[in-house]
Amino acid sequence: MTTAASSLVLLGLLVLFLGAGTWIFSGLMLVGASAMYFVLDFNLTRIGSIATKVISSSAISWELAAIPIFMWMGDIVFRTDISQRLFRGLAPMVARIPGGLLHTNVFGCTVFAAISGSSTATTATVGKITIPELQKRGYDINLASGSLAGAGSFGLLIPPSIAMIVYGVLAQVSIADLFAAGLIPGLMMALLYSGYIAISALISPSKAPRYEGEITLGTLGKGLLELAPIMILMFIVLGSIYSGIATPSEAAAVGVAGAIVITIVTGQFSFALMRDSLMNTIRVSAMILMLIAASAFLSAAIAYMHLPTQITEAISAMDLSPYGVLLILAALYIVLGMFLDGTSMTVMTVPIAVPLIVQAGFDPLWFGIYLVIMIEMSALTPPVGLNLYVLQGLTGDSMGRTVRAAAPFFILLCIGTVILAAFPQVVLWLPNAL
Repeated sequence: MTTAASSLVLLGLLVLFLGAGTWIFSGLMLVGASAMYFVLDFNLTRIGSIATKVISSSAISWELAAIPIFMWMGDIVFRTDISQRLFRGLAPMVARIPGGLLHTNVFGCTVFAAISGSSTATTATVGKITIPELQKRGYDINLASGSLAGAGSFGLLIPPSIAMIVYGVLAQVSIADLFAAGLIPGLMMALLYSGYIAISALISPSKAPRYEGEITLGTLGKGLLELAPIMILMFIVLGSIYSGIATPSEAAAVGVAGAIVITIVTGQFSFALMRDSLMNTIRVSAMILMLIAASAFLSAAIAYMHLPTQITEAISAMDLSPYGVLLILAALYIVLGMFLDGTSMTVMTVPIAVPLIVQAGFDPLWFGIYLVIMIEMSALTPPVGLNLYVLQGLTGDSMGRTVRAAAPFFILLCIGTVILAAFPQVVLWLPNAL
């Protein structure tokens, strides 16, 4: 079967099963099994044997242990008053910058992302505090919600990131290197967002009322004390990884212990909190791990069809430049992001995208960060932009207004990808230096 025919068969099967409302896990499994049965003419016994081997081998990867543990750490913190402490701690530090307290969205999400790993959790946790406070103080709600939509996606880019763990396992790239590679791009995007907010406030001062309170060394000191618990937790988790003392999975376990200690020290520990956070972690982690297992089975079907090789050869025959390949993938991810969540996009595309990228001469470590930014874009694109739904619930605005508010930050993400493509050392310098 030709490359075009094989691709159309797979695409048709995906549309058939996912369009019919099938769970994504079931849909991916059915696509893989159908491709093996109808295209490769495998019998059911052989398909079952392949599924058993592939799913069991994909499910026992030690690196995957980091996913539920990091998620548990983030969920524990989510149920505490950390977001309130973030706002109180950051407010005096950013009040005098053009844009004032709007920067608490950006820097608050940047800090919280370092202990969350989830885009929606970061958006919801920071937003439930900052949005009411900014509305009460007369800040422009469009700029407030748009900046939160964009900065909330830092949960994917600032390590530790669940998306990076999923990509690292599927693409066989070091997760510790991915964590290091995401740090500078994450800070770069935070500066781009804050720069846009500052320029918008300078052009239209009414968007960000001038802070009239007094900023003293005392207020700054109190702010640092408010930030201390979350900064200590960041130092424990990221410091243990970057120093080589612990693997990501081991650092996650230390992070959970640190989060529990914080709840005890701040007087917020309860068995109900632990029970609820653990149950939610089990539900979400099971979903992610099931998707990874289904993706491994679909990847096996794709490999048996020799589709990655065929697509790579077909694109090579088109004589595209490396950046031409990158542009095609960017367009593909933007379209997919309108209909799929980030984890689904990753598990469905990595088996084909990584060989293309390697063939084009890009480093798979670099591509992991590029892919994460593409996933961040999907959080801002309707109709399945998860951050948009979170924000709509926080602000009560229409979806159309929420999308328009987030549009400038979507454009800034596009600019960020161009910078990373033009200067790959922004991604590669830190992991190479460590």
